[in-house]
Amino acid sequence: MRTHTAVAVTETNISGFPLRRGKVRDVYDLGDEILLVATDRISAYDVILPTPIPGKGVLLTQLSKFWFDFFEASVPHHLIEVIQDQAPPGLESHLDQLRGRTMRCRKTEVVPIECVVRGYITGSGWKDYQRSGSVCGVGLPSGLQQCAELPEPIFTPATKATEGHDENISFEQACEIAGKECMGLLRDRSMDLYVKAAKFARSRGIIIADTKFEWGLLDGEYLLVDEVFTPDSSRFWPAEQYEPGRDQESFDKQYVRNHLTTLVEAGRWDKTPPGPELPDEIVANTVTRYREAIKRLTQ
Repeated sequence: MRTHTAVAVTETNISGFPLRRGKVRDVYDLGDEILLVATDRISAYDVILPTPIPGKGVLLTQLSKFWFDFFEASVPHHLIEVIQDQAPPGLESHLDQLRGRTMRCRKTEVVPIECVVRGYITGSGWKDYQRSGSVCGVGLPSGLQQCAELPEPIFTPATKATEGHDENISFEQACEIAGKECMGLLRDRSMDLYVKAAKFARSRGIIIADTKFEWGLLDGEYLLVDEVFTPDSSRFWPAEQYEPGRDQESFDKQYVRNHLTTLVEAGRWDKTPPGPELPDEIVANTVTRYREAIKRLTQ
């Protein structure tokens, strides 16, 4: 019998407000505000896995708040507060569900583009490069090794899929979807945030290989929204173990993906729902890796 599922929060249930469940987050519409509740669900290959990672939602929220505070002077964002000991009016009876894992945020019109910045070549970018010598239409030098640091970070947008897979697209395609002026601004802001965060993280022993941002429009201003530089939205590598030419050790959910890849290669899963249960060892090690990343970055 699994012991970790008893303490994990896989979903929240608050009646009286419109609810949208994402892969990880439960989003409640409060009118001019939203509650962004990070559950302990985990997804991989765009499939929500049946096994939760206990405490993961609290860790993600803690780290997002750290980065929102870190960038307070650099960029406007949607975070009002993280709910701890006091729930919004009318939600007091739900405080136990919300505490520590919920961000109360301004509601925005979310830009339908994932703003991805890559400083190293890995994941889908490495596959694109092997096939075409470029990533999302951005040409790169020949002869790069797997996980090599790029000469300079690149911006590689993706569509935001409500179901199924996000799709890498070119900057020009992103401009057709969201507008040239919008994408030019968000590209520059995303690149600036990545460079600043990567420099800080490296000083704490973490390489941020890549990350993705979401942005929302409110009263004519673009705000940084959703999660920021978490192990779910970024690749975190321990700097002391970094070596190009191979897969890297990680503090993020790539560890879970690697486990699932062995199942795919063995013909035991085809990347479609339902996902396989995660062994206790994988769950425990994932929690340890997330905690180590947060400790290095915030203490």
